Amino acid sequence: MLRASVTVDPAAIVSPVHRRTFGSFVEHMGRCVYTGIYEPGHPTADADGFRRDVADLVRELGVTTVRYPGGNFVSGYRWEDGVGPRDRRPVRRDLAWHSIETNQFGLDEFTAWCRGLDIEPMMAVNLGTRGLAEALDLLEYCNHPGGTHLSDQRAANGHPEPHGIRMWCLGNEMDGPWQIGHLDARSYGRKAGQVARAMRMADRDLELVVCGSSGSAMPTFGQWEATVLEETYDAVDHISLHAYYEERDGDLADFLGSSTDMDRFIDSVVSTADAVGARLRDPKRIQLSFDEWNVWYLSRHQARAAAQPADDWQVAPRVIEDRYSVADAVVVGNMLISLLRHGDRVTAASQAQLVNVIAPIMTEPGGPAWRQTVFHPFALTARAARGRVLHTGVTAPRYTTASHGEIPLLDAVVTFDEEEGTASLFAVNRSTDQHLALAADLRGLAPTAVTDARTLSDEDPYAHNTMDAPDRVVPRPAGGVTLDGGRLSAVLPPVSWSVITLSTSRN
Repeated sequence: MLRASVTVDPAAIVSPVHRRTFGSFVEHMGRCVYTGIYEPGHPTADADGFRRDVADLVRELGVTTVRYPGGNFVSGYRWEDGVGPRDRRPVRRDLAWHSIETNQFGLDEFTAWCRGLDIEPMMAVNLGTRGLAEALDLLEYCNHPGGTHLSDQRAANGHPEPHGIRMWCLGNEMDGPWQIGHLDARSYGRKAGQVARAMRMADRDLELVVCGSSGSAMPTFGQWEATVLEETYDAVDHISLHAYYEERDGDLADFLGSSTDMDRFIDSVVSTADAVGARLRDPKRIQLSFDEWNVWYLSRHQARAAAQPADDWQVAPRVIEDRYSVADAVVVGNMLISLLRHGDRVTAASQAQLVNVIAPIMTEPGGPAWRQTVFHPFALTARAARGRVLHTGVTAPRYTTASHGEIPLLDAVVTFDEEEGTASLFAVNRSTDQHLALAADLRGLAPTAVTDARTLSDEDPYAHNTMDAPDRVVPRPAGGVTLDGGRLSAVLPPVSWSVITLSTSRN
């Protein structure tokens, strides 16, 4: 059996565990909204048309923030279409996803849904087909208390209290040629800078996110971040990162190393942002919002989209409803480890998306809702990660991958809540065929007992959940877990993600 070890020091703190790490994303795309979170007439629908079965799963998932309404969708969106009486809302074409948007669910419905679930809304403004004036109008409608045209319109629409949205994205993926209103870095930076400064004149306490690259493979990556931040550094708080991963050419071992690319992506953006800050002699540190991340079999979607008839415009079509496997869930769990490990700079994140569209939650119109495999590592991490993230030393055998070079078979991170007297170890075994004996030296945390230990794995790494078999893949009790004198031992199966929680006497 292969062997690996983990060591931690409670004084070696990376950052607090940011609750915004456990954000999600709702876009008007496919069935994420319609027949996803919103389906009037469904047996579980409440008076507002929100599916209560989905809401229950969202609570279980532990989502803290939700980014809305896109995504590519936002670059052609007119927010005014989605407020006011529903029978007066226009039906429009959405060019981003080649579909029909009914606007029966809009801004006010979204904020009401968030309030009901104690979720912080994160709003994106259209900087594709629109700009400064429209962004200020949206901000006034959302946040001004009353006595102005748009705040009074909000009240007349049944929402006298302001929505109070704090975090705003300045467009979406504006580096991408696929984006409606795509701009070069300098043009986007100047536009975003103007919008950011004006929005701060209206509401000085906002948190603003400027668009970084839509992926580290973009030919403009690095230069895009540097140029955009040169134009916006004084006016924004965060820069965005987006990353999706998929297994290619049947290379499971390479796929399991995907979070290595996420680590390098984060480190590169941090270096670029800090270099710009140094050149500008600005002591502020730009934070990172990893506001799109997930496993997405994008190559399959692109092939289907290319074959779609040009005149086929549908309401809420079934698009990119990826069916996730055990291996996909292990990669998702590993990406959460990466996000926690970089909590000194990654202070917000949004898994894309929440329901039906590359999502942890699936639904059937008029029917049930169920958990995909990727639901479980997210929900358990959101529940168990508390207090502070600790620097986690990992010693493990290494293997060579096609895309990421030589990487360790084990990845892990530890969180520690000294006040509550709890600690959690999150670990991934990337081996495709061998168990890993893990020895963790946790003596500095003074652990007293293992309170829970679960592993997500399966003899078939491609096993998945379905509507008819929603619990085919679930986390199960971890094997070989013992605690002796502050030293933890566990046996991690191949292609597995595990979480072990402990009580400690350091409180």
